[in-house]
Amino acid sequence: MAEQTHPETLRLYDADPWLSRFTAAVLACEPAAKGRSRVVLDQTAFFPEGGGQPADRGTLNGIQVLDVQVKDGVVTHTVAAELPVGETVTGVLDMEHRLDSMQQHSGEHVLSGILHRMVQCENVGFHIGEEATTLDTSLPIPPEVLAAAEAEANRVIWADVPVQADYPDPAVLETLTYRSKKAIDGPVRIVAIPGADCCACCGTHVSRTGQIGMIKVVSSMNYKGGTRITIACGGRALKLFDEMLAEQAALRAQFSAKNGQLAAAAARQAKELEEQKARAARLEQQVFRHTAAQVSEGDQPVLLAEGLSADSLRRLALALAERTSRPCAVFSEGGQGLAYALAQNGGDVRALCKEMNAALEGRGGGKPELCTGSIAVTDPARIQEFFADV
Repeated sequence: MAEQTHPETLRLYDADPWLSRFTAAVLACEPAAKGRSRVVLDQTAFFPEGGGQPADRGTLNGIQVLDVQVKDGVVTHTVAAELPVGETVTGVLDMEHRLDSMQQHSGEHVLSGILHRMVQCENVGFHIGEEATTLDTSLPIPPEVLAAAEAEANRVIWADVPVQADYPDPAVLETLTYRSKKAIDGPVRIVAIPGADCCACCGTHVSRTGQIGMIKVVSSMNYKGGTRITIACGGRALKLFDEMLAEQAALRAQFSAKNGQLAAAAARQAKELEEQKARAARLEQQVFRHTAAQVSEGDQPVLLAEGLSADSLRRLALALAERTSRPCAVFSEGGQGLAYALAQNGGDVRALCKEMNAALEGRGGGKPELCTGSIAVTDPARIQEFFADV
């Protein structure tokens, strides 16, 4: 918005995170890109993006709210059309999205607070994304500690303890020990979860831990000297569990495996596949030796083979090169053209490779005795014509 002074927006979500419908006066409305408008209200239940939590979704007078931001206490709503200044509008929140944000954020508090107590680590990063919720710790978290913290976090959820969010008096605030990522000027909003956490936070949270549903650690990885932990809470955890069950059912059907036998069935199939690959490689090598046996000293073989891997191309070209002192070339389908291997026993095919690339729209290179790459030209006649002139 243009430089303009507005009173701080009354944030209704601070007092009632479950408020789904409200009315407010439009204090300002200015045009934004793509026919949108930026709207300031005297009060709002829409949470603005911040602290790792995404902005709320919903409508103002039936018009979609596309984004919500806050600066200097003034909340700005980006909406899909204009709203008249001075008009009283009705805001309706997408409470499914709000509940998801509250479950993820409250779940993160529970887990972060327990990890802080267990290993004295700080939460130095937090983000609720569309697909994943991540939190970053200041210290490495061993897997066994993370598993213990997850179990303890779910016990806090099952205890269904209250989640308290308010602005303590300055005198009371001085007596509290709480987590905070940075120094805060002015009133400090404290989110307290008995047995788990006490933290400065501006986000929206559930009223009791039972409303989180559950916390599941999805993955963890080393990150900037600490650990990045991906979690799923509440509805997201259920969705993840449903997806995993569906995937396991499909795999069990594929492997004809019963419950509890999937890993063993997959291991058996992997072993059988390795055995088949080894057998295929042995047979392929026999074919290569037979093919090379047809080559005599002074020949310059140029072969177009089907279905050869890059490694097979190299091995066949080298096998041919053992039978003649002249360059040998092997081509096979690869991508949008032909993959190739050029070999010459005791020679140097790099100049030939460069010349072929120029003539047949190719790219590649390598060592004196072996070059690999690909060409765009797939016409066998043009390839044979090139080598006839070599």
